[in-house]
Amino acid sequence: MLSSCQKTNLPKVNFILILIITFLSMGVLSCNQTVKQEIVCASTVKTNTFYKVFFNEILSPIEQQMIHLGLVDVCAFDTTIHANIKYSTLDNFLKNDIYGNYNKAYLQPEVAEKLIKAQIFLKERYPGYRLLIYDAARPTFIQKMIWDSLKMPVREKGKYACSPRNGSLHNYGAAVDLSILDEKGNELDMGCPFDFFGPLAYPVMENLFLAEGKLSQKQVENRKLLRQVMYKAGFFNIQTEWWHFNSCTRAVAIAKYKKID
Repeated sequence: MLSSCQKTNLPKVNFILILIITFLSMGVLSCNQTVKQEIVCASTVKTNTFYKVFFNEILSPIEQQMIHLGLVDVCAFDTTIHANIKYSTLDNFLKNDIYGNYNKAYLQPEVAEKLIKAQIFLKERYPGYRLLIYDAARPTFIQKMIWDSLKMPVREKGKYACSPRNGSLHNYGAAVDLSILDEKGNELDMGCPFDFFGPLAYPVMENLFLAEGKLSQKQVENRKLLRQVMYKAGFFNIQTEWWHFNSCTRAVAIAKYKKID
């Protein structure tokens, strides 16, 4: 509902809105329509942020920090990529919504560029398939909550999460957790769910579990499809989680990016 002040100034507001929309359009059109140039068009991103605030959309503190650090919402640049941030739901191993009203997939611009390339490679093979993001850039305080919630020896914890002291590549916006949706919007069967803590999630043990009948041929093929498009785009995986992919090494991330508090 508009306040009395807003109602009184409505014609002026409409005029300002027209100017903003025109400026936004010019900014978008000034960016060449390549993946890289769209993502690094920081002026457009900042203008879009102002546009949201103007319409009284309250950005969560997490999203404000992401934008301040220069990260971008990858789904805003490729709407065929879907985000379902698990820690912003109750459907996670914590059984707790720890992100609140933040439910977006922010990444470093060059990491987002890689992910959009992975989506392109996926669509080339299966036109109706889409990448499904479970988690992307992650604040360090969220990392600490995840670490503290794992009730297991530290050595065992390290298989599934990074200590907040050292930091995860998620904390630099350089890692992504994801899966694949089919043409009907159903998640591909990967043999076990996201954040499954156990050997069944290990890519390195897939052949053994396939031979033992604990993973099916189709489940292994689905995992391989995800790895293939991510590898081709420049990511690499870890050996304890089929869903986790890094864009660079920790040393490179520390040298290039700021840690998300």
